[in-house]
Amino acid sequence: MSEAINTYNPATGEKIDHYHLLSEADAEHAVSRAQEAFLTWKSTSFEVRAKLFENLAALMESRIDDLAGLMTREMGKVLAQGKQEVQLCAEICRYTAQHGADVLEDEHRIFEGGRAIITYQPIGVVLGIQPWNFPLYQVIRYSASNIMAGNTTVLKHAQNVFGMAVATQQLFEDAGFPKNVYQSLLIDGETASNLIKHKYVRGVTFTGSDKVGKQVAQEAASLSKKTVMELGSNDAFVVLSDADIDNAVDMCIQGRVINNGETCVAAKRFVIEDSVYDSFRDKFVEKCKALKVGDPTRSETNLGPMAREDLRDELHEQVKTSMEKGAELLLGGEIPDSAGYFYPVTVLENVTPGMPAYDDELFGPVASLIRAQDDKQAMEIANDSRYGLGGGIFSDNVDNAVALARNEFDTGMVNINGYSLAQPNLPFGGVKDSGYGREHGGYGMREFVNIKTIMVAEQSA
Repeated sequence: MSEAINTYNPATGEKIDHYHLLSEADAEHAVSRAQEAFLTWKSTSFEVRAKLFENLAALMESRIDDLAGLMTREMGKVLAQGKQEVQLCAEICRYTAQHGADVLEDEHRIFEGGRAIITYQPIGVVLGIQPWNFPLYQVIRYSASNIMAGNTTVLKHAQNVFGMAVATQQLFEDAGFPKNVYQSLLIDGETASNLIKHKYVRGVTFTGSDKVGKQVAQEAASLSKKTVMELGSNDAFVVLSDADIDNAVDMCIQGRVINNGETCVAAKRFVIEDSVYDSFRDKFVEKCKALKVGDPTRSETNLGPMAREDLRDELHEQVKTSMEKGAELLLGGEIPDSAGYFYPVTVLENVTPGMPAYDDELFGPVASLIRAQDDKQAMEIANDSRYGLGGGIFSDNVDNAVALARNEFDTGMVNINGYSLAQPNLPFGGVKDSGYGREHGGYGMREFVNIKTIMVAEQSA
């Protein structure tokens, strides 16, 4: 009998369900089935593919309550935010359906002595290794673009959201996609790592920690297999002296606590110019005190539990270590004596290099406040990170903020005077230890294709 994996409700600690891991042989057979499906799927028209993605979008919307409820049970997402995630996934599918043919259309160029056709051809099976924090979105964002491009996909999902892994495959099949074009494989990390070596796996996309991501990328690179890496961050949001402080406070809090603070592109470090630091800090802490942490199914709840007990405990250790190194606790910082894996909204100041709250990714509702003397130092602090996924700037001088974002911010994405998660029509991805490659906005459709050049010589008269 294969190993059994239990899933638990992080709000209560109670067992939800159990699943059996596939053997390595069964996982390899699944990849072979994906290759067989690819041989047919790659020849389907963009029109057929688009129609199926329209079906998938409609199906998600019809099941929005069930899907959001499953997220809440498995990883503690606030129910209203789960519904937003499902809607975003539907919009990604529609964007993919509406723009895929144009993004992947052949291009025609002229060269001396002939003409050329540049065509974007699918390469085969793409392995996705995805985390639990956005259990439907993380899967749809990579699978939709690759399936639209003519590839087939196999997923290794996080074990605490195996229910969503099963539900996602059911969505694809119920929407009418041919069997094995998309598969959720209930496997562990070791089996997923071994699948990278499978002869039919042509590419790997990974979202998770930079440590594990680098190992995955190294394994794939040793086999000359393409990868896309999204490896988290400790995004800095910069508040300049001319910012609307009330708006900055509201947007920074939203950016810190959305999805229970467990978001790769969350606002995590807040770099505030000295002249407005005290005002920002006081308003920030006061509004954080008003946030409600509790039952994620209730409409008044702002934050639910963290997804797993070990993640909650790891976050608490990062907070304690930062305080031992000199950070000052303004709010929170204590594990509540109650059922579930809850952690309070926590605010630290006097955060400096060498502390986890400055150097590392704190994947939970902990904010790090950092004082800067001027905008020049603020940008230096923002870029003083091994990560480079997202960030933000708050300023009434939008032109200056855009210039700083364009020319100075060393990240893949920057918000100006607001906070936004992923958008279907905009590229998503980072630099440095946050990884490489892009998803959304059509860019993901060209990550795992063969950009093939066909050169046709001129015929002599």
